[in-house]
Amino acid sequence: MEKSRLWGFSEGGGEHKSIGPYLSSPCQARTWQRLWRRCLTKSKISNPLQASPNGFEHKDKKVDIEDLFRLCFNAHVVKRVHALLVVSGTAQSIYVSTRLINLYAYHGELAFARKTFGNIPSKDAYTWNSMIAAYVRTGSCSEALNCFNELILSATVLPDNYTFPPILKACQSLLDGQKIHCRVLKVGFLWDVFVAASLIHMYSRFGLVADAQNIFTYMPFRDSASWNAMISGFCLNGYVEKALEVVNEMRLEGIHLDPVTIASILPVCAFVGDFFSGIMIHVYAIKHGLEHEVFVSNALINMYAKFGYLQQAQEVFDKMLAKDRVSWNSIISAYEQNENGISAIRFFRGMQCHGLKPDILTLVSLAASVAQLGDCQNGRLLHGFIVRRAYLMGNVIMGNALLDMYAKLGILDYAQKVFHEMPNKDIISWNTLISGYTQNGLASEATEAFSELESCMEVTPNQGTWVSMLPAYSHLGALQQGMKIHGRVIKMSLHLDTYVGTCLIDLYGKCGRLDIALSLFYEVPSMSSVTWNAIISCHGIHGHVEICLNLFKEMLQEGVVPDHVTFLALLSACSHTGFVDKGQWCFHLMQDKFGIKPNLRHYGCMVDMLGRAGLLEKAYNFIKDMKVQPDSSVWGALLAACRTHGNVELAKYASDQLFSIDSENVGYYVLMSNIYANVGKWEGVNEMRSSALGRGLKKTPGWSSVEVCNKIDVFYTGNKSHPEYDQIYSELNSLTDKVKRLGYVPDYCFVLQDVEDDEKEHILSSHSERLAIAYALISTPSKSLIRIFKNLRVCGDCHNWTKFVSKISETEIIVRDSNRFHHFKDGACSCGDYW
Repeated sequence: MEKSRLWGFSEGGGEHKSIGPYLSSPCQARTWQRLWRRCLTKSKISNPLQASPNGFEHKDKKVDIEDLFRLCFNAHVVKRVHALLVVSGTAQSIYVSTRLINLYAYHGELAFARKTFGNIPSKDAYTWNSMIAAYVRTGSCSEALNCFNELILSATVLPDNYTFPPILKACQSLLDGQKIHCRVLKVGFLWDVFVAASLIHMYSRFGLVADAQNIFTYMPFRDSASWNAMISGFCLNGYVEKALEVVNEMRLEGIHLDPVTIASILPVCAFVGDFFSGIMIHVYAIKHGLEHEVFVSNALINMYAKFGYLQQAQEVFDKMLAKDRVSWNSIISAYEQNENGISAIRFFRGMQCHGLKPDILTLVSLAASVAQLGDCQNGRLLHGFIVRRAYLMGNVIMGNALLDMYAKLGILDYAQKVFHEMPNKDIISWNTLISGYTQNGLASEATEAFSELESCMEVTPNQGTWVSMLPAYSHLGALQQGMKIHGRVIKMSLHLDTYVGTCLIDLYGKCGRLDIALSLFYEVPSMSSVTWNAIISCHGIHGHVEICLNLFKEMLQEGVVPDHVTFLALLSACSHTGFVDKGQWCFHLMQDKFGIKPNLRHYGCMVDMLGRAGLLEKAYNFIKDMKVQPDSSVWGALLAACRTHGNVELAKYASDQLFSIDSENVGYYVLMSNIYANVGKWEGVNEMRSSALGRGLKKTPGWSSVEVCNKIDVFYTGNKSHPEYDQIYSELNSLTDKVKRLGYVPDYCFVLQDVEDDEKEHILSSHSERLAIAYALISTPSKSLIRIFKNLRVCGDCHNWTKFVSKISETEIIVRDSNRFHHFKDGACSCGDYW
């Protein structure tokens, strides 16, 4: 067979046996033919096949290697070209082999790159640099360091100024970086601008900003990359003010900000809240024609999004001449961060229409958007998309995003499944699971997850763990457990952190220790509204509305701007104490002075406040005049008020609205059933119970918990399973006999069954809070403070009974129900019988 067919194709394109195994289909063969023809030039060569300076010769045609390399669009073609070059003898060239190394690395074939590198008989610095850079680009840092050590040990080639920038990126420890810094000094490249900038980056990564600044200060010459390295180093370590100082110094020295500088400094402006500087940098970018640089535009989108200016972010995006995946991710993230999930999903579809595939960051933003919208169906579809592409395998960020999505959607079984299927878990994974349980009212499950975390040696609790765990202890009323966390937080010097401190204030306030909560409040920096909201809310649930209003005035005097949560706490406090005028003042102040648009929770508080005060008609008219569609919380507040004041007709109307909005909430059926029972309409009671049972709904069982000897005991209504059951009921009967002699008369209106009076009294006496109080009295020293936590609203008869018990036992009893705190002492309650 003639030599012209050696490569598998004659001049006419015929296939040869030697290349046949590489062509798995006619389509691939045709691709190879086109590749071959495009690489042939018209010059006449006498020999059939020989190497030439710029390529190799084939019969009467010359093959240009650069053309071959330019056509290597995937790893499969690179391997074919490599085979072609090996047979032609051209692969022995250092230049050609190095180009092959770079191509293999670019297409992710690191093993082939290393094999090609190993086959080069004599390597120069360019070859070593290419192999090291290939490892660094693919994230194989250990292999890059090993390769660098091989270069040093070879002693035949010295590293040059192109060797050090990539290897400094590969340093996994400060010691590695310091060793390479010594090598830089030895070979005399310290003041090379590229090497010096890489050293600045390296020291900044390991937090040694002073060392990085020292190198920067003594550089004899600085280019824009050096300035950018120092700016990013300060930003990376949280020294945002120093970063801005470097920018100002850069401009004073007459050095123009380049796109990298602008893209580095814009996030700093957003971080420190300096919108004016961000605007000025945008103006600078426009003035110098940099606004159309892709990564400048991307940084501008992110900056405007952080400040909440979505229209400006949208304008930047629309004016971009070219958009990459980062651009689309930025605008999707902008809408997601500002809780506009619908627009975020719309831009995701636009991204798909432009032929761009989503990456991890896209999917993280989508998961958050789906959670915002409460879209369970699309959440599961997104989960399936992620699983099919194996994004969960080893990618902790994606797993955490899915876990957070399911937790916010309230689908905790799926969240737990994602957590257990994640091959790798970091502390964020644990924190997300714990906070998911806490936010969905599953405080016991949160404590179990925390215990499991404590036994896990691979991760260490951090600030996020305490912020997730403390609300769970608040919910359970586990004061002693919370105090243990407080001790650990102090050891970690986190007790003055705004978020941890706020959670501690909330813990002590909700566990009845307002004195400690107030003391912590004045220790924790309180320049934001978060801490003020916590202390106002704590006093509100204790019924101290005057203190709440005084704290609010103090907050304004300190220059702290209230937010929607502040007014929610104030309205709730006014509602619990019957301060209708003050509540209405707060509601109007929120809108007129601070421009805060009321949401459904504010409206619900207003209806609750008016309803508790007996102003049912006014509450109903308020609902009719609402500017937004009332939800279940608004109608639920009206229904609860109807029960308190016995308005069956209005209750029926409110319940009809509730059942059309949220027919799966068993609480509304129970509430309406209680209203019917109070007026003796037992057919209505049966109708409500049948409706609930027909939908498979079950009433939430009432329970009360008490902490005795650092152990929490939980009692359910009618509970007889406690080990000290006999002593508890004996104490309960004794207490009831004593309080009857003082004038206590059981109120059978709070028994919602159509039974005889003696049975009604038995039902009342077995309510969970009474069992918990009796157990505490027999298990603690005489006159010790008792704290009870109840998941439902305390009934009127138990409230009256507890007042008498506090008097005969000379014991202060603090009961926290689902609405507020009740401090019982000397036969009176702090609520003044208004709750």
